[in-house]
Amino acid sequence: MIHVDITNEIDSPIVDGERVRTVVHEILSAANVSAGEVSVAVVDDSTIHELNRRHLQHDYATDVLSFLLESRPGYLEGEVVVSADTAKQSASRFGWAAADELVLYVVHGTLHLVGYDDQTPDDRSVMREQEKKVLATLGLTPRYDALAEVESEETHHGGSTP
Repeated sequence: MIHVDITNEIDSPIVDGERVRTVVHEILSAANVSAGEVSVAVVDDSTIHELNRRHLQHDYATDVLSFLLESRPGYLEGEVVVSADTAKQSASRFGWAAADELVLYVVHGTLHLVGYDDQTPDDRSVMREQEKKVLATLGLTPRYDALAEVESEETHHGGSTP
């Protein structure tokens, strides 16, 4: 059995627990994980900034952090931390609701837990396809590809998105 624990540390109304649980379960099931626990914490920018600095030595706020605590065949324990502040700020750029942006962060972080990476263009492409696949089950289509094209045209060096 997979247990998904959601902690909303800022009492944000953009957290949809049912959708969060659905996407985490779907990703773990697709990765042949049938038991374990994933904690999802919804925090503000100052909290995620501190976690990013402390654990990754990055001195800035970010959208999502994930921490794999234990993994063995069929079993996984991990944590996903998402910023509601960043979701609210970014949602309008992407042309969708902050709740949808937050779910994207949960999907992204959970994909990291099961082994996906986004450090190279090829890895990022594979991860984006997985994100789209999972979000489609909720009737969502991320718009970051269109936004990246616009930002690339505007800045001549591309935009960075989750």
